[in-house]
Amino acid sequence: MATTVAPPAARASARYVRSSASKARAVLDLIRGESCDRADEILQFSERRIARAVARCLDSAIANAEHNSNLPATELYVASCYADEGPTLKRFRPRARGRATPIMKRTCHITIVLARYTLEEREARAERGVAAGAAAEVRRRRVEASRAATGQDDLDGDAVDGEVVAEDSAAEREAAADTEAASPSADGDKEI
Repeated sequence: MATTVAPPAARASARYVRSSASKARAVLDLIRGESCDRADEILQFSERRIARAVARCLDSAIANAEHNSNLPATELYVASCYADEGPTLKRFRPRARGRATPIMKRTCHITIVLARYTLEEREARAERGVAAGAAAEVRRRRVEASRAATGQDDLDGDAVDGEVVAEDSAAEREAAADTEAASPSADGDKEI
């Protein structure tokens, strides 16, 4: 059975990135096949330094798709992404007894290719979005019923009561701070 591959919607590349290609490949493996929103989220919370360079390249690819092809980012996913080795800067560090050891400062070229979801996939994603909204509505009703059963007031009354209580406690704290500042300290010395 042959699967249809969508033509690439957009691509972007970051060249001469000062990191090794193997470090970039570890991050690119995390986002391959993900939607653009999910890939951006993964990169935002990744603790690797190269993730920032990959995120910039992904943002550039999304901007290319929106500007050049008039495609919204919600309909795009990371079709392919790869990191090729760039030129290596060769440096040397002096060592004992007049020797020198090489230092290889690696670079890489990061490429991200975005593609548009097929019509069936876009419809399925839209249905899941509607279903997620329906699930949130069901949960909200269930929470309201639970609160009514336990005797709690509705949300609006709690918010107003909570604000009044917060204001009263803040006023009480200010009054306590004023009385402490006005009274002399326990050592008998007056605070200035």
